Amino acid sequence: MNLPALRIRRATTDDRQGLKALWHSMLLPADELEKRLTEFQVAETADGKLLGAIGIQIVRQHAQLHSESHLDFARADEARELFWARIQTLASNHGVFRLWTRENSPYWSRLGFRPAVTKLSSLPKEWQPDRGEWFTLQLKDEEVITNALETDFAAFMSAERLNTQRTYEQARTLKTVVTVIGFTIGILCFGLVGYLLLHRNPFLAGH
Repeated sequence: MNLPALRIRRATTDDRQGLKALWHSMLLPADELEKRLTEFQVAETADGKLLGAIGIQIVRQHAQLHSESHLDFARADEARELFWARIQTLASNHGVFRLWTRENSPYWSRLGFRPAVTKLSSLPKEWQPDRGEWFTLQLKDEEVITNALETDFAAFMSAERLNTQRTYEQARTLKTVVTVIGFTIGILCFGLVGYLLLHRNPFLAGH
């Protein structure tokens, strides 16, 4: 039997009732999650039947996958595969370095999520009050990227200082040239005035 293909999209207010029913079936805090509706991605069939959802909360360079729920667990991994593609796109667009979750499905561990016991110091403070075992997956090496940015910034500032110094030296040289030219023109003007005065006044010319 061929099952209808699933598609992934961002949740909208039209999904409110369907999501609340799904959350209730999973014993999740539906009233609380309803306030965070825009964090959710939903999986649905081509005819619009809601089959699953997952929340993706982004805080700075971290993203939390939360409140995963499925109506048909026989198709859960199919939905997760599509969710994972969307998660990677969102993480790339938002510059996320690390993913966090308390979802313990084997699917996520196969993707590389590992217990975050030694990484909890990096967990954003917004999520620290939450209890339960955390799992994490590093997408990018934050330290390497930060060091590279700092190196690039230092090089940029050094180049800017060099450009400023060069501009200052050019301005000083130009000022000197203008001063010399002005002084030379002044002498020539005085000489010309003197010459004209001498040649216009015969009396002065005779003396």
